[in-house]
Amino acid sequence: MLLVLTVLGLGGCASTPPSSFYLLSALSATNEQPIPADSALAIGLGPVSFPVFLDRPQIVTQTAGNRLAVDEFHRWGGTLQDDFMRVWSENLARLLGTSRILVLPSEVRYPLDVRISAEVLAFQGTADDQALLKVRWVILDPNLEQVLAVRESRYQRPLAEPGDENALIDAMSATLADFSREVATLVRDLPSRSPAREW
Repeated sequence: MLLVLTVLGLGGCASTPPSSFYLLSALSATNEQPIPADSALAIGLGPVSFPVFLDRPQIVTQTAGNRLAVDEFHRWGGTLQDDFMRVWSENLARLLGTSRILVLPSEVRYPLDVRISAEVLAFQGTADDQALLKVRWVILDPNLEQVLAVRESRYQRPLAEPGDENALIDAMSATLADFSREVATLVRDLPSRSPAREW
């Protein structure tokens, strides 16, 4: 009995490692030049859905097979979905040369040229030390709700340092940048749209 109590007492004194918190990174002016575009271009983003297994504060990595590892000590600074939307909107603003990016739903109302909706199917680290983003997305005419383009895209980036959380977040940010570039290119190539504006 004395031995058991001693072990329990030592366990109670053990300190818990502090948690680390992370944010995705947007494209910067130093590594990306804006794509020439109509500076008045107005884009609505949303809705964007995420899988339930990613709807948690902890960073999730897919390990061997269908197993997921949830890291209690490495967490998102907010929510992954909110951070995804923040960085995606910043990236598109830079790539398309416009500040008129509206994350939906929003109380702000102004005429949009296009609306982009997406379903994120995967956005996590993988067992082979890659960051994976898989997303199904659609570009809509915001006035007629007409589908202008439909895509399903997959992006992977290797981790610079396997097993390192900072390297994982950097690689995830890079996949989101790749997605942003594809979206920006397709939006730029759409036929010109000129809704009545009330700026």
